[in-house]
This record gives sequence, structure tokens and C-alpha cells, in this order.
Amino acid sequence: MHAVTLSPKFQVVIPLSVRRNMGLRPGQRMKVVEYDGRIELIPERDIKDMRGFLKGIDTSFERDEEDRV
Repeated sequence: MHAVTLSPKFQVVIPLSVRRNMGLRPGQRMKVVEYDGRIELIPERDIKDMRGFLKGIDTSFERDEEDRV
């Protein structure tokens, strides 16, 4: 876990190792989520980067008879 300091302008610097591991780049937009007493930054990804990210997911499941209209 890394520690950062909040600047007088309410800015933080994301540590280099985190930026590299997450593939972050300058100017990239982030979603800011307040959740359970903490702040989470979620990088927005280009739709082209999302291609194939669900590859191999198991989509089979049993349906109930009542869920049909």
C-alpha cells in the first residue's frame, strides 16, 4: 500500500509503480467513487481497450420457468 499527500489544491500524485501496473497515462479520465468511507479512483477505458475482456466467462445458468413473460 502506498501513501500520498493531499495538496492545498486537493490534488494527489498516483505513485509511479501504480501508474505502470494500471497502464495509466497523462490526461486519462478517472471516475471518483465514495464508497464505505473511502475514495476509489476508477480509470475510464476506451471501448477499444475493452474488447475481449470477458473472454472465457461462463454465461450458462439455469432459468426459472416464471421469469418468462
